[in-house]
Amino acid sequence: MTDPIPTQLTALAAAAPDAPAITCEGRTVTRAELDSATNRLARAFADLGVGQDDYVTISVPNSIEWIEAAIACWKLGAVPQPLAPAMPDDELAAILDLRERALLVGRSDPRGRTPHVPPAFTPDPRHSDAALPEAISPVWKAMASGGSTGRPKLIETGGDSRVSALLGFPLGAQENDVQLISVPMSHNTGFTVAVAGLLLGHHLILMPRFDAHEFLRLVTEHRVNFLATVPTIMQRLLPVYRADPQAYDLSSIRRLWHLAAPCPPAVKEAWIELVGPEAVWELYGGTELQALTFISGDQWLAHRGSVGIVVAGEMKVLDDDGRECAPGEVGEIYMRAAPGSPPTYRYIGATAKSRDGWESIGDLGWFDEDGFLYLSDRRVDMFTVGGKNTYPAEIENALNEHPHVLSALVVGIPHEDLGQVPHALVQPAPGSGLDSDAVVAHLRQCLEAHKVPRSVEFVDRPLRDDAGKARRSAVRDQVIAARGR
Repeated sequence: MTDPIPTQLTALAAAAPDAPAITCEGRTVTRAELDSATNRLARAFADLGVGQDDYVTISVPNSIEWIEAAIACWKLGAVPQPLAPAMPDDELAAILDLRERALLVGRSDPRGRTPHVPPAFTPDPRHSDAALPEAISPVWKAMASGGSTGRPKLIETGGDSRVSALLGFPLGAQENDVQLISVPMSHNTGFTVAVAGLLLGHHLILMPRFDAHEFLRLVTEHRVNFLATVPTIMQRLLPVYRADPQAYDLSSIRRLWHLAAPCPPAVKEAWIELVGPEAVWELYGGTELQALTFISGDQWLAHRGSVGIVVAGEMKVLDDDGRECAPGEVGEIYMRAAPGSPPTYRYIGATAKSRDGWESIGDLGWFDEDGFLYLSDRRVDMFTVGGKNTYPAEIENALNEHPHVLSALVVGIPHEDLGQVPHALVQPAPGSGLDSDAVVAHLRQCLEAHKVPRSVEFVDRPLRDDAGKARRSAVRDQVIAARGR
């Protein structure tokens, strides 16, 4: 039987107490220091009322304190439940209403009900740093989802806290790797790869916030060989690297995973050229982990645009009547865990759309004849132009092909004749002089007429957060309101 996460971390600390465990903003803690600090923090949390099976919400930026809070929860048999620190109060309150917490770390409860401690909470030195009795958390993480659709939910995933170090092996992680965490650990990608790294004795290099120069500097300085990131970050890195390629060394990267959002083909191709097809891998699946696809860089070059073949669980594509789609036919992607396997998650709050035991997370796509899956878009993001299905991701991919576009987002806005038409928001490269005529001319060369945006809006900020997420419905509402004014 696998030991709980804290027991495994204590064993790693005993084997190599002085090995670096975490580095963040120039500060490094060793494995022994991490074990000792989290024993003391767990006792402090217990004094505040945290016990077996309790939820503890962690709402701080990536930091040593973030990881210490999660480990302290596991040492008490509690459940760490991360949330983005900048989450609006109304959304935070809606998620907190789904299940009571014993403690909030990093911010106060807008409802005024749950105790909280500040982000840099320091336990009383009188708390012992001796080992605690072994405890098992009922689930090792509970991720929040659905805020952008107005239907918040918690997803308890992965079983209890007896998580195997083998978690990272299918991803190509190795023992004692140096791993860069550039995405928020409040999202499933960051949380999962961080835990996989802890269990394999990785030296975790944490970025509290994304900065392209700092990302490239950290890879160069620490000889990072494993990382998981999102396409938004990959895209933001390219112009910085290309401006001064001699300043950075990416040759240490053995495995670069990207996930959580579709990757523009031009961005993917650029990274394959930079670090080699054997290093660039993509994963597709939901936080629920019913099923997953993998694709290597070599496979992608042969199946450009695909997110891979199914490697865990089962997937199929169904039309609106529940009929399985033929190869090349777009439908809704449904998935399930392999028959006979234990459940991979439990919802608290909203539930998934299901058909006969198969569940959808709302994505549209299609399989080719070779079994490779391709994504079209999210069902909730698709809109119709004169009765024709239009997928924002396709238009965004075309926009991202333009050398002067740093990021792009497309939404459907009302139109008297056609129902809806595309509206593009574009972040141009500084000093590029890009204008709407150039954008439209570029898109007319690669898209059907109904997909070309009727209006283009330029912005001076990234259109997705560091986890690659965009609140498309909120952006659409803002665009419509602005046009109304």
